[in-house]
Amino acid sequence: MMKYDYLIVGSGLYGATFAYKAKQAGKQVLVIDKRPQLGGNLYCENIDGLTGLPTTEDEPNTIHVHKYGAHIFHTNNKEVWDFVNSIIEFNRYTNSPVANYKGKLYNLPFNMNTFNRMWPEVQTPAQAKAKIDEQKAEAVASLGGRDPQNLEEQALCLVGKDIFNKLIKEYTEKQWGRDCKDLPAFIIRRLPVRMIFDNNYFNDRYQGIPVGGYNKLIEGLLKGIECKTGVDFFHSEYKDWKKYANKLVYTGAVDEYFDYKLGKLDWRTVSFKTRVENTPNYQGNAVVNYTSHNEPYTRVIEHKHFEMFGSKVYDCPMTVISEEYSTEYQEGMEPYYPVNDERNNALAEEYRKLAKQEEGVIFGGRLAQYKYFDMAPVIKQVFLFFE
Repeated sequence: MMKYDYLIVGSGLYGATFAYKAKQAGKQVLVIDKRPQLGGNLYCENIDGLTGLPTTEDEPNTIHVHKYGAHIFHTNNKEVWDFVNSIIEFNRYTNSPVANYKGKLYNLPFNMNTFNRMWPEVQTPAQAKAKIDEQKAEAVASLGGRDPQNLEEQALCLVGKDIFNKLIKEYTEKQWGRDCKDLPAFIIRRLPVRMIFDNNYFNDRYQGIPVGGYNKLIEGLLKGIECKTGVDFFHSEYKDWKKYANKLVYTGAVDEYFDYKLGKLDWRTVSFKTRVENTPNYQGNAVVNYTSHNEPYTRVIEHKHFEMFGSKVYDCPMTVISEEYSTEYQEGMEPYYPVNDERNNALAEEYRKLAKQEEGVIFGGRLAQYKYFDMAPVIKQVFLFFE
C-alpha cells in the first residue's frame, strides 16, 4: 500500500495550495474531496453566453459562474500576488459594489458619491463630515454616557442614523436573521468612511479575478497531484488515515472532526438562486446589495461583470445572475460564516485546544479554524507552514 507524506481532506484554496507547496518540496500527496468536483467554494460553472446553456468549454464567450458565491482576490502581499499570478494570470477587476435601497442606488463603501446621493446638498468633504458628525453626536448623546450595548447603538455612533437606516440596519438583519438590537456591538468595530469620490471597495494594492475563472487557479495548483472526488473522509477507508499517510491535512469543520464531542458550533450559510437572463447586461455591476427588507435576498451577483469590460463575453446576448439568501445553517447545508458570539467563540477555542493536541494532524482554513479568512491570508498561512 502506497504511503503518502500528506493526505489532504478538502481541495479548496488551503488544501490545493498546501498540495502544491508539498509537491514542490518533493512530498507524495493525495487530495480527497467529498464534492464531485475540485476547488471547494472557489468552483465555477461554465455557461455559454450565446446559448445560456452549461458548457465544458472555456471560450471567450464563456461566463464563469461563481457557484458558491462571489470571490474577489485582494491583497497587499506582493509575494502572495506574484504566487497566484505565476499559476494563472489575474485580470484587473476592481470591486465597486452598489447598494439598492428601495430603488435608490448608493455607492459602496461609504464615500463622497454615497453622501451626495444620501444628502444632495452635501458636495464637499467638509459638508459630509459635518453631517455625519452631527448625527454621530446625537447617537452618542442618547446613550447618556454609557458604551453601546448592541450593534444598532454601535453603528449609530459610527455613522449616524441616515446611513444606518438605509444601508446597514435591514441588510444586517437579513444577513444574521436577527434584529440589530439583538446583535452584539463588537460585530461592527468600525465602518469605512471615505471623504473622497472613490468606489473601490478594497484598500489593497492588488486585486483581480483569474483569467478564465477560479477553476484555472485550482487546476494549476493541483497539476500532477493525485486527487479523488466524491470521497467523504468520515465515511471512507481514509478515516483511518495513518494507514495511508504520515500526516493529515484537514480542512473540514473542526467540530465534525471531533465528532461534536464538546457540542456543535453554529454557522450562518447562504443559498443561491441562479438563472440565465435573456439580456446582455442585467444590472451593470457584478455586485448589487439589497439593503431593505423589501427583497428577501441580500445581494444579486451578475457573473459576467467579473470579466474584463470590453471582452467578448460582453457582446453575448445572455447573462447569468445569482440571488443570494442568508439563512441559519441546517444539517446538510454548506457552512459559510462562523457565528462570533460568546458561546461559539468559547466553544471554538476549546476545539482549537483539542486540535493542537492531535498528533500528526494539521487543521487549516476557515472551517477547521472556525474563523473567516479572505483568500490571500489562507495562502500566506500555507507559506508560513512550509517556511
